[in-house]
Amino acid sequence: MSRHVACFALLLFFTTALAQNRFLGKWKTIDDETGKPVSVVEIFESRGKLYGKIVELYNPKNVHRKCENCLGDDKNKPLLGLIVIKGLTRNGHEYGNGKILDPKQGKLYKCTLSLDGHDRLKVRGFIGVSLIGRTQIWERLKG
Repeated sequence: MSRHVACFALLLFFTTALAQNRFLGKWKTIDDETGKPVSVVEIFESRGKLYGKIVELYNPKNVHRKCENCLGDDKNKPLLGLIVIKGLTRNGHEYGNGKILDPKQGKLYKCTLSLDGHDRLKVRGFIGVSLIGRTQIWERLKG
């Protein structure tokens, strides 16, 4: 019996680790108004929380832009390398309890991330309750 419990525990551990790793990597952000790609955000884990930083900008005019509308520590930081997903924690099959930065507006919003298949990420930014916000679909970059 204990052998079955040990096997189940290992299976559960690897399943959880695999599911968590599916959020990590590089994602192409898509503007929900224009449908055009904006940037590449690399999602990584640090101390059990997820973060995401801009590692590529598709519009060459924005490569040297700074986050002029941002507040606090993000004020006037270059967009390239800017941490836009901040401190999300696992909540079942999604991540939440953190923030997402909209560099265009300079505003921080509550955020949830959930997977839509293997290569699509639903990114929801909202104020207060999740009903008041918007969702973007980001696409996983291959390779």
